[in-house]
Amino acid sequence: MLKRNLESSIRESLGQYPAVGLLGPRQVGKTTLALELSRLMPSIYLDLESERDRAKLSDPEAYLASQADKLVILDEIQRFPGLFQPLRGLIDRARRVGEATGRYLILGSASLDLLQQSSESLAGRITYLELAPLLLNEVGREQRDILWLRGGFPDSYLAADDAWSLRWRQDFVRTYLERDVPQLGPRIPAETLRRFWTMIAHQQASLLNAAALARSLGVDGKTVAKYIDLMVDLLLVRRLRPWSKNVGKRLVKSPKLYVRDSGLIHALLGLEDYDSLLSHPVVGGSWEGFVVENVLNTVPPGSEAYFYRTSAGAEVDLVLDLPGQEQWVIEIKRSTAPRLDKGFYHAYEDLKPDAAFVVYPGDDSYSINKNVEAVGLETLMRRLS
Repeated sequence: MLKRNLESSIRESLGQYPAVGLLGPRQVGKTTLALELSRLMPSIYLDLESERDRAKLSDPEAYLASQADKLVILDEIQRFPGLFQPLRGLIDRARRVGEATGRYLILGSASLDLLQQSSESLAGRITYLELAPLLLNEVGREQRDILWLRGGFPDSYLAADDAWSLRWRQDFVRTYLERDVPQLGPRIPAETLRRFWTMIAHQQASLLNAAALARSLGVDGKTVAKYIDLMVDLLLVRRLRPWSKNVGKRLVKSPKLYVRDSGLIHALLGLEDYDSLLSHPVVGGSWEGFVVENVLNTVPPGSEAYFYRTSAGAEVDLVLDLPGQEQWVIEIKRSTAPRLDKGFYHAYEDLKPDAAFVVYPGDDSYSINKNVEAVGLETLMRRLS
């Protein structure tokens, strides 16, 4: 059993809120984590994809009121959106008798419907946490290359070998497109969405060019925007915003797109093993996305993330505005002997950050110059956390 970083945050949140929403894509480990937590306290687990468990909620207020002395875990809540309204009444009644926290743990594959339903019905009563695929500091530094190749979905990472891992990810992609996406979002032909997802994988870590994607798919720009919104809402694609404050420069305004799990990139592109990955043009973008996901799932709450790029060529991969008005800039290099170009130094002069790092695939930390430090990914995550 791999211990997840988010476990302590869930326990703390249950001590502060009546309901905690744990969101993440399917197969990321939400149910396993919830059941692990259930061993620590009286609880009941309901899978809302199960007809048997759904039948128990034919009168949800009566049934849930009868379980008032337990933590109720509701899995796949997007299958039962009408449940949010009765939850609100039950939470409010419990508050009036002094039972204000730790009532419900709600699990769901993120979607617009889920977020809108709960934000309207449970405003002020719920906090959200996102469970990402496995992170480097959850599996250990020595597993970095395996995690990068296979991605962080537990069944993929823990597969017997690379071939079985790839097969699991290919099955995951097919199932998501053919079954899960139609349940969670607008009906889009599975083959069209696969082509779109694969195009993003080929362009990993690149600026969004909606017009080019639209031409390739034979659709208009508005349709491409809807596809991107859907993949972002399902936590499968990340849209990283450009830094946009006034620095007297002409700034790039298009976001960068990342397939969030590196293993899914490699499955979409048919890369089975480490050698195939290292010889593929996507290797740099894949490494950048891997670092970005690990970093952004480690930053303190309240942090904001951007990239910085000007029309004159000043550029840095990641800008973190941390709590307390502290700013870090991070450049990501695949080389074991990273070298910085003029674009980074121009960006450094524009931003004047509190700290600057280069993340590279090594373990040692050393100064590149008096302002910039080269660090391994796990070292940077440890400092952020």
